[in-house]
Amino acid sequence: MPSIDLNADLGEGFGRYRVQNDGELLQLVTSANVACGFHAGDPVVMRETVVLARRHGVTIGAHPGYPDLSGFGRRDLAATPEEVAAYIVYQVGALGGCCAAAGARLRYVKPHGALYNRAVRDPAIAEAVGTAIRSVDPSLALLALEGSELARAGRRLGLETANEAFVDRAYRPDGTLVPRTEAGAVLEDVEAVVQRALRMLRDHYVTAVDGTRFLLHPDSLCVHGDGPQAVAIVRALRVRLLDEGFSLAPFVT
Repeated sequence: MPSIDLNADLGEGFGRYRVQNDGELLQLVTSANVACGFHAGDPVVMRETVVLARRHGVTIGAHPGYPDLSGFGRRDLAATPEEVAAYIVYQVGALGGCCAAAGARLRYVKPHGALYNRAVRDPAIAEAVGTAIRSVDPSLALLALEGSELARAGRRLGLETANEAFVDRAYRPDGTLVPRTEAGAVLEDVEAVVQRALRMLRDHYVTAVDGTRFLLHPDSLCVHGDGPQAVAIVRALRVRLLDEGFSLAPFVT
């Protein structure tokens, strides 16, 4: 039976603000990318999210981003590779501490937002991210966009590296994501997203915005937890995948 992981970005509340989808999504996904306090999250939210993930048997990953709370980490900052490495070490270490306190284990890292997109295309930033992860804990896996500089750096540095595909985001012909500033970048039609995910898994391709296709071999499918249809998409996706003979399991154990 083929296996696939479902991941979502979670723990993105802070202070008095809470993301209402988290509780439901943690009962549906198999991996949780937990915000580490820079783009979202705070110590209380981080601990709460880790505790809930452990309770539901969800594999925990760190989701470090730029230090950009007001921009939700979606603005590209002119950070040097050395600064990016420090950001990664700081955030992964913080979430690792939350995991240890909760009797859980941190298993992987997936950068967030603009930092992720920069590491996808920038070899120096990709190298900084991978090197920082390895310096904290070389057993941590890396979740990265397939065919990206980030994925190449992870494998070159000896990290267990998994391919991620985005079911709720539009793709450019070069395999990168359409920026959120452009119309149609975020997909919210539940049935269309489910069909798209099945094509990724069964036929191993995705259709870009210009109509071209390119190959994919995903180990994990991402649904953004802050999307208005996030819960509906993951719930429908789980049902369809199980009906189609897939098993649901974390990409790393």
